[in-house]
Amino acid sequence: MLRFILSFLGGIFSMLTLGLAMAAFTVGGIFYMYGRDLPSYEVLAQYQPKQISRIYNGEGQIIDEFAVERRLFTPAAEIPEVVKHAFVAAEDQNFYTHPGFDIQGIIAAGVEAVRSRGQDVRGASTITQQVMKNFLLSSDRTVERKIKELILAVRIEGAMDKERILELYLNEIFLGQNSYGVTAAALTYFNATLSELRPAQAAYLAALAQRPGNLHPVRQYEDALNRRNYVLRRMWEDGYIDEATYRSERETPLTTVQSGDIESFRSALPPRDYFTDEIRRQLSARYSEEEFLSGGLAIRATIDPDLQVRAAHALQRQLENYDRGQGRWRGTGVTIPVETLEDEAAWREALANADVARDITLDGTWYPAVVLSVADQALTLGVQGREESSVVVPREDISWISGNFFDNFAPGDVVHVRRMTTGEDGTGDLIRWTLRQVPEVQGAFMAMDVNTGRVIAMQGGFSYQDSVFNRATQAMRQPGSSFKPFVYAAALDSGYSPATIVVDAPIEINTPQGVWRPQNSSNQYYGPTPLRTGIEQSRNLMTIRLAQEIGMDTVAAYAERFGVYDDMNQVLANSLGAQETTLFRILAAYSMFANGGERVEPTLVDRVQDRFGNTIYRHDQRMCTDCAVPTLARGEAPAIVSNRDRIMNAVTAYQLTSMMEGVVQRGTASGAINLPVPIAGKTGTTNDAKDVWFVGFSSTIAAGCYIGFDNPRSLGRSAYGSTLCGPVFQEFMQAAISEYGGGAFDVPEECQFIKIDRFTGARLPDSASGPNVVSECFRIGEEPLFGITFDGGFEMSGDLPLVDEVRAASRNVTTSTGGTATVGPRATFGTLSSGGLY
Repeated sequence: MLRFILSFLGGIFSMLTLGLAMAAFTVGGIFYMYGRDLPSYEVLAQYQPKQISRIYNGEGQIIDEFAVERRLFTPAAEIPEVVKHAFVAAEDQNFYTHPGFDIQGIIAAGVEAVRSRGQDVRGASTITQQVMKNFLLSSDRTVERKIKELILAVRIEGAMDKERILELYLNEIFLGQNSYGVTAAALTYFNATLSELRPAQAAYLAALAQRPGNLHPVRQYEDALNRRNYVLRRMWEDGYIDEATYRSERETPLTTVQSGDIESFRSALPPRDYFTDEIRRQLSARYSEEEFLSGGLAIRATIDPDLQVRAAHALQRQLENYDRGQGRWRGTGVTIPVETLEDEAAWREALANADVARDITLDGTWYPAVVLSVADQALTLGVQGREESSVVVPREDISWISGNFFDNFAPGDVVHVRRMTTGEDGTGDLIRWTLRQVPEVQGAFMAMDVNTGRVIAMQGGFSYQDSVFNRATQAMRQPGSSFKPFVYAAALDSGYSPATIVVDAPIEINTPQGVWRPQNSSNQYYGPTPLRTGIEQSRNLMTIRLAQEIGMDTVAAYAERFGVYDDMNQVLANSLGAQETTLFRILAAYSMFANGGERVEPTLVDRVQDRFGNTIYRHDQRMCTDCAVPTLARGEAPAIVSNRDRIMNAVTAYQLTSMMEGVVQRGTASGAINLPVPIAGKTGTTNDAKDVWFVGFSSTIAAGCYIGFDNPRSLGRSAYGSTLCGPVFQEFMQAAISEYGGGAFDVPEECQFIKIDRFTGARLPDSASGPNVVSECFRIGEEPLFGITFDGGFEMSGDLPLVDEVRAASRNVTTSTGGTATVGPRATFGTLSSGGLY
């Protein structure tokens, strides 16, 4: 009997042993089979998650950020213990002791699944397993994936310490609202850094780890609060917080950015504008869009925040003035259902969702509003973001609008409105509410440092939120007469001088499209005229003859060297600016006139650093020879060695600049520009005034403006570069000069000055003085030839009626300071216009 019992027990033991061996062999085989082709956990050592790229201004303030996944990587050592403990308590209580998987958790999950017959299946993955799933595997809920996850979890536990694993987890996890990682989530929900989080806030973030899409702090408030309190209880039971903290924290309401109880961190950021979006476009082209949006780049922008606002307002003011002068109301084209107007909460919600611009601050904030009712003498409006249930716009405010009052407005129309006050920018006492509209006419403005190429302001349209198209860099427009300086520069470099005489008389040119008869904008002819007067008065016929004399190939080469065009068509009409280019290119080229003829590359970015803080781009490559010297002699500045290429003779640059000063002093821009430092520039008005320009510069800052419809059409007979763009330049440069200064343009050592008559080009004695005398720069060693007239090979009729120069109508007057000034006759169409295309 004993032998039988022993034999039976031995058989049982053998079966168990064989069973365990077979089970072990089977498990080993499974693990071997699934473990052969697993991705290497070693890639985690080179973990580089997608991070936010941020743009900073010169003072280190964030002005914009771009991201595919909003993530800010934070090392484990900088993550507070309360945050770590919250996630461990919520997701993996045995994290610090298990080998990568939690047998207790797996058994508990299995038992719960059996009890509920599959209705209540909860995850049993540890934090380590979740890291493996997020980084190296898919999210498929299959047995195969779970086996692979477990294998990798065991491996990673043997290769990394717990803190490193937790660091990967807390920086990678998705927590809703496009927030990845705890640092970004803390900002998104609580506008707080990790160190500022209270236990209840950390607990809510940990609660989101399990259900980021179903615990919204407003829409699922009760569920979110219950789950947060569950995490707090787990933290107390696991010894991470004391009972007093647990009980006080669980009683606090769940206040978040989403509920409106906390101001969003985004509210401290200025609205995205043309400047930062252009940085995105340019850096995406340089580094790829993926690297820009997810590379965690730190970008130092060249923007001057105050001058950027001044540039935007100067352009917006002129566009609005032009628009209101047309007397047409277009509104926003957006309406909300009339039935919502009876319920204030309903129309406020509908208005908040209306797709209209909210980034306009011209003379105060422009608010979206809805027309609640239309009376005989007033409009009643509901205004977004204001406590008033309604405001009234009197009929007198919209007297500028032509047509029937009732035809323009209807209840439900979404409009813009601002407060008209006794102070500037919406400050002071309220006078009345005033109706506004985004103009149909558009334009661009840009300003840059002529010596460094740093773009300090860029406005690509009236409103970025209304139209993201950047007209400063993307709009191809005809520059018109603002191109003429490149023709004159090519001529000056070809041996001509400011006193060279060119015939201003009719021209006929045979083209494949027929005979082309270009004209001056005044439809008059002035005969033999010096180059200086030709550019000051923007003479089309002189420019064409000059281009014919020096050759369009020379003009094209010059324009391409300055970057105005990549490939300029060599036809005479292009000497008048017929070929399209951008304001960005034109302004960069003008900056090279201003700095004496050295190449300068425009940039919106001073420096780019990667996620590790390494500088991967720096714009200013000049060398500072004594910046490391601890002390410099009093009054001395560090010596900066320029390594820029010279693309234009310094004397030519000064001659051209001097001639363009004449444009501002007595030429086509004389009535528009009045600044305390010397200014040179050129107006531009294309054929039928479809585009109007003014581009100018001081010794420090170059700025340019163009205005026109996106679908080009005439701006009207009263539209010129001087009258529309001149005031924009004037308003901006008043502020820019106060900040950046300015002075006389540098005179090259190679200049010798000879006095000439600016009307005839005749040489005058050194003792000559008077309103018609100009001291011109000529190259030392080159005796200028006077009296030679160039006609470009076009004949001039002997009986052609010529207009006497404006000299006869000029007169001297005494100024308010006691000095004298020469005043010309009343401006006419011919003297105001910049020429253009004919």
